[in-house]
Amino acid sequence: MSGTMKAVDIKDGKGPASNLFINDKTPKPKPSKSQAIVKVKYFGLNRMDLLQREGKYPLPPQAGPILGVEFSGTIEEFGEDAEKSFKIGDEVFGLAYGGAYAEYIAVSTHMLIHKPSHLAWEEAAGIPETWITATQALYLVGGFSEGKTVLWHAGASSVSIAGQQLSHSSGAKAVYATTRQDEKNKWLESELKTTKAFNQTGDWATQVLEATNGQGVDLIIDFLGATTFGGNLKALAKDGVMVCLGQMGGSVLPDGVNIGPLVFKRIRVEGSTLRSRDEAYQGKLRDQLVDHAMPRFEDGSFKVIIEKVMPWEKIQEAHELMESNQTKGKIICKIS
Repeated sequence: MSGTMKAVDIKDGKGPASNLFINDKTPKPKPSKSQAIVKVKYFGLNRMDLLQREGKYPLPPQAGPILGVEFSGTIEEFGEDAEKSFKIGDEVFGLAYGGAYAEYIAVSTHMLIHKPSHLAWEEAAGIPETWITATQALYLVGGFSEGKTVLWHAGASSVSIAGQQLSHSSGAKAVYATTRQDEKNKWLESELKTTKAFNQTGDWATQVLEATNGQGVDLIIDFLGATTFGGNLKALAKDGVMVCLGQMGGSVLPDGVNIGPLVFKRIRVEGSTLRSRDEAYQGKLRDQLVDHAMPRFEDGSFKVIIEKVMPWEKIQEAHELMESNQTKGKIICKIS
């Protein structure tokens, strides 16, 4: 494949959402040995895209300058050693190290998934990064098992929405969440059957202890960092686990944070990312998603919650919408 394509680019290499534009002179990718070229129909937005746009995200060496890690589309070309379970014309969705904000993407076939006919293109584009990240945090890092209690911060974010559904399906004793808006909390309790959602602007940690009869929760999945770290230590049970996936609330702890519970509660804290993991690690998570989650999408047990589908010509508006923190679920862009 040669020539050029359209892709979202960033004026001056980084900056605000207003710096985003569609560059029709972007070189088309060529597949390496284990890759396929996918003609992209839809792509999903993620928080890391905002950070990368601002020049604040440490990119893995496999990632190029084009934003985006999840997409849906059709296979157009293969490299020499591509996975044999796919063929040209297959409808797929998948996870990439970058490059999804474009008409074409080169991606490892080990990170592609066949799109079921019942799944809409926009729904498929909202699954890979979101559900694989939730799977990684809950099981591989968090060590979740049936009968445990779990709390998801940023409860109306796409990853937490996926995580709450996974927690319920895996036999959680109780599933809690936090947001900064009462309206979102009511929505979580109604739509996702969250046991209880707490307003993060209040004393949510004390409320978690009250809801658990003073025991605390076994596992907390955190995207916020400094603003919730102290509360997490208070709200965790003995031998609890805190999985740190982001620093949306800052990375420097405020004065007065009591780290004593780390010792006397025997709390384990572990940070993790997905994008920087190697292909073999990500491939195992893809297989777990295919084996355990895809059947539940088919029978309707799992839902991809989409806030809005927008034409990619409105990519600036899409980023601004995500930055507003007013959304519930995924923002998806359609390539016209």
